[in-house]
Amino acid sequence: MKSEKLKRQQKTLFGFFYSLLIVFLLITGHWSPATGEIRDRVVAFVDNTAITLSELEETYAQTLRVTPDIKKDEVLNTMVNRLLLVKEAKKIKLEAPSEDELLKEYIDLRIRAFIRIKEEEIEDFYKKHINEFQGKEFEAVRDEIENYLTEKELNERLKLHINELMEKACIKIQLSRDFETKTDSGD
Repeated sequence: MKSEKLKRQQKTLFGFFYSLLIVFLLITGHWSPATGEIRDRVVAFVDNTAITLSELEETYAQTLRVTPDIKKDEVLNTMVNRLLLVKEAKKIKLEAPSEDELLKEYIDLRIRAFIRIKEEEIEDFYKKHINEFQGKEFEAVRDEIENYLTEKELNERLKLHINELMEKACIKIQLSRDFETKTDSGD
């Protein structure tokens, strides 16, 4: 008699723990019933690295706070570009505490280091845009102009560099109709 009661208690206890395990797995997203639903699909591959829909959604939400009119495909392109640059930085053994610092170090080393703005370019820019400087003397705005021209050149060279990296990389973007956002589909 005691053994049957013990078996029933063990069975009940086992059932309870089994149910608890299923609930835990469902809540944490580690298991889903056989619905054919994919929890986190891949929206792009850069070589052997995947960008998932949840990563895109998270980055998109963060970017919307700063740039409200940005589209998801623009965010995805930025994520692809960033991945390409990070891979190159790691390839040449650069290290930094954060990914942002790694990218800055890579860009400084591979692109910014080769940019030289000639004095005559700075003077020409000043002469062409003298009205924008509200009567300030050249020497007062010289560094500001040089910084502007350096950043402009950096952006142009960075675009070219990313295009070169794209040509060498295997990039596959897997977009679908459900990729559009409410703001995109309203146009």
